[in-house]
Amino acid sequence: MKSRSILQSGIATALATFVGAFALLSPPAQAQLSTATLRGHITLGQTPAKAGVNVVATNVDNGFTTHATTREDGSYALSGLDPGNYRIEVSAEGYDQHTQVVTLQVGETADLDIAVTDSAATVQQVVIVGNTIVEKKTSEVGTVITQRQIRALPQVTRNFLSFADLAPGVSFTTATDGSTKLQGGAQATTGVNVYIDGVGQKNYVLQGGITGQDSSRGNPFPQSAIKEYKVVSQNYKAEFDQVSSAAIIAVSQSGTNEFHSDVFWDHTSASWRDETPAEKTTNHKAPSFQNQFGVSLGGPIITDVAHYFFTYEGKRNKDPKTISFGSGANAVPIPPSVLDAIGGSDAPFNEDLFFGKIDWALNSEQRLELTAKVRQEDELTDVGGQNSVQWATRKTNNETRIDLKHQYNTDDWINEAHVTYERAYWSPRPNTIGPGVLLENPQGGAVLNVGGGRAYQNKGQRGEGFQDDFTLTSLQWNGSHVAKFGVKVKRITLDTQELQPYNPQYHYDLGYSASLPYRVEFGYALNGVGNGSASSRDYQFGVYVQDDWELNRKLTLNAGVRWDYEDIPAYRDYVTPPDVVTALRGWANINNANAGFNINDYISTGSNRSTFKGEVQPRVGFSYDLFENQQHVVFGGYGRSYDRNIFDYLQLERTKATFPTYNVNFQGDPAHPCTPGPSCVPWNPSYLTIAGLTPFVTNNGAGREIDVIDNNLKVPYSDQISIGIRDTIGGWNTEITYSYIDSRDGFVFLLGNRGPNGAFFIPTGTNPQGPPFGSPIPGFGALILGTSGLETKTNALFLKADKLYTPASGWSATIAYAYSDAHENRQFDQHYALDFPNMSGYGWLASSGVSKHKFVAAGIFDLPYGFEFSSKLTLASGAPIDAIDCSIPGIPCRANQFQPQRQAFIFPGTMWAFRQVDVALSKDFALGWRHAKFRLRGDVLNLFAFKNYDPNAYNAYNGFGSPNPTFGSLDPNGQLLGPTRTFKVTVAASY
Repeated sequence: MKSRSILQSGIATALATFVGAFALLSPPAQAQLSTATLRGHITLGQTPAKAGVNVVATNVDNGFTTHATTREDGSYALSGLDPGNYRIEVSAEGYDQHTQVVTLQVGETADLDIAVTDSAATVQQVVIVGNTIVEKKTSEVGTVITQRQIRALPQVTRNFLSFADLAPGVSFTTATDGSTKLQGGAQATTGVNVYIDGVGQKNYVLQGGITGQDSSRGNPFPQSAIKEYKVVSQNYKAEFDQVSSAAIIAVSQSGTNEFHSDVFWDHTSASWRDETPAEKTTNHKAPSFQNQFGVSLGGPIITDVAHYFFTYEGKRNKDPKTISFGSGANAVPIPPSVLDAIGGSDAPFNEDLFFGKIDWALNSEQRLELTAKVRQEDELTDVGGQNSVQWATRKTNNETRIDLKHQYNTDDWINEAHVTYERAYWSPRPNTIGPGVLLENPQGGAVLNVGGGRAYQNKGQRGEGFQDDFTLTSLQWNGSHVAKFGVKVKRITLDTQELQPYNPQYHYDLGYSASLPYRVEFGYALNGVGNGSASSRDYQFGVYVQDDWELNRKLTLNAGVRWDYEDIPAYRDYVTPPDVVTALRGWANINNANAGFNINDYISTGSNRSTFKGEVQPRVGFSYDLFENQQHVVFGGYGRSYDRNIFDYLQLERTKATFPTYNVNFQGDPAHPCTPGPSCVPWNPSYLTIAGLTPFVTNNGAGREIDVIDNNLKVPYSDQISIGIRDTIGGWNTEITYSYIDSRDGFVFLLGNRGPNGAFFIPTGTNPQGPPFGSPIPGFGALILGTSGLETKTNALFLKADKLYTPASGWSATIAYAYSDAHENRQFDQHYALDFPNMSGYGWLASSGVSKHKFVAAGIFDLPYGFEFSSKLTLASGAPIDAIDCSIPGIPCRANQFQPQRQAFIFPGTMWAFRQVDVALSKDFALGWRHAKFRLRGDVLNLFAFKNYDPNAYNAYNGFGSPNPTFGSLDPNGQLLGPTRTFKVTVAASY
């Protein structure tokens, strides 16, 4: 199959060459993801303008211009405009020049009708200074996050995505370890994509949706480098690729014709925050602090021609962690040597973020832009609870992205081409190299983990890409059209290395002995040459066509379709090892008839897998302006969006085959008996080293877990339908939307083990029937089946109201409410489903990933004496907590749920499981030197000290044989979501 991979490489190279030639020989490039389009109609006096009237948009900050001419019906379209302030000039012979200043937002198609006066009626130029134009006539469900909101609203960290929850149906959460997660509705986080300056930041290997967003306390991009962004939660147009959930469209800051610089420092520490519940119980607050700092500067290289912008942001954290004994510790003897590991501790985190941009107007039609981002992180994770600092994980998370963009504008079309490079790697390592010691109670529960930890991984992506987007702005047929065509080609290398466990893990039952382990788990390279690694090329190709068709002044239709193709040879050409094939087919002859699956569907010959070619994605929408004044607009749409299967799942059938995990039981512990044999031996102190364990290593990896992937693996997708109405009421822009999303074919791992006669549930003594974990494949370990099967269905109602800031009013506000009736066939974001033979065993439960009710409100207010006050309120009813109920003897385990505890706030009744109010107060002081300012700001996060418990703080297991009296109960010392009440101070200076 190697020749086939070479053929694929040749096709990708040929496509890249062809598209590159197209970009150079035809109009060179500008996509609409990060830019705005301004369109409307020109009236000369009382008559619609004819074709040929000049319309010019000049960026007030940098002097760049964009031209268009009117069509036969007097309509015009200016496309490829960066968000910002524009001077719109209309010139027609015999009429005064009309000048109007407007503000355009990211990713919008704004409508502006312009009436030009007759020169006989007046002798002076007409100048109108306008405000922000809000997009009304779009079928997208989206919300713009402005620069003012990014700058002024309180926040825990400088992650610009933390304001995305101002869009109804979108959540941004901070986990107990400080890592953050962006989520759209009940859909998996892997379905998210973020487009910065028109380029997607997709993670092809790990979870989180975008690179660097998986289990990291860091920020994906410097906040000071983000100008503004738009959150599109549904019905995006055909330009959007590799997304099936929320899409973020962000545009970066640029230099202007004036020099500007800014420097800031944020600080908070242990003395500025309340105790966590565990700290309050132990009366010991862990030392901690958070420092964030940075500098940015930008200005002209050549006025109106070339500019630069640079920013750096750093973060130095020590987040508080409490290490405590697990359940049952008071009933067993604790070794004195581990007592020092208990108590308050911290988890350090360091991040350095760099971003730079240079733009250059080659002439009035062409523009070049070069951007680069570098991210470097180092942090300590997996610490807290029963995990000691010794046993923790040291993790690096580094990323580099470079984008060269060429834009070509004419009166009739615009084209944008991107050449990109990316490199992003996530690399956890054990904090201690040495044996891991897992101290347990007699029931197998964790008491304390010390010694060397398990994790050793190196996973990431690197490669190049090319994309080109061509937009026709002068097309007219039965109305006016803005037609777009685009293509993208990428060649990425995907790398993974997973050595689990890197350090041997020794299990001690403290009810029996603290010095003699009863079991060890260790990993070892197969045949001494395997290293648990997998690497593959990833060839991607996508093409789309999109038409925004204004049939008349009331009705606008959006119709588009895209097709994507992705080939990963490591999956397509994989050959299941012969010994594994023999074992599986021999096992299947006995068990598979009643197992519920055909094992041959998971055995790959290297030629029986193909790449899915059916990613056809129609996307249609409409908007209808009831009275032609943009005061009442009905909108709606339907779209299908494909995402992808991440490489971290696909690679397991390779890495598990080269770095197997071995388990050896030791005789003597009566609570953990084993039958003497090759994996059940008397204890020997020599087994405390890897060298001493090598006699248990088999040449063929016997005993190792077998991971296999479905030969007909599908690609995850979602179908989205929405309908709503936008109204302007007073100074408020309001919107109400009904949304339905059906997501299918999410990746999942099932347990392939079966008991006698293919039974999945087997008796466990006199206890209930449970999964057949003790019935592995003969000669090997557990059988894990990777296939498609995760589904979610969501009916939602979104309410939104925005009041834009004006100097006259002195305030702005955003209110967002979402009611979500969501169901899923597996716990949210859980890709292992080992409790039942197939997905139907989980049934359709309420989604554990989304609250039924969520309310977010934010406001910014000018106060006397130059003070500025801002606040953000977040309320959520809390998602149900998934559990497994095994308490009824003789009956198989079943999926169950219970609700988190809820409290009252503002609204009557106890309906909120999450409550948080953040406030900030700031003031600028003039320094008396030109425009230089000094800024002082204070934030209070979680002002009312609400305790928002993590779902893991609840007991979600109803154990074998008898009801667990603590099932569903809350541990009052459990971890919290978000911060305790915390004060943060910011000092800054700008020029």
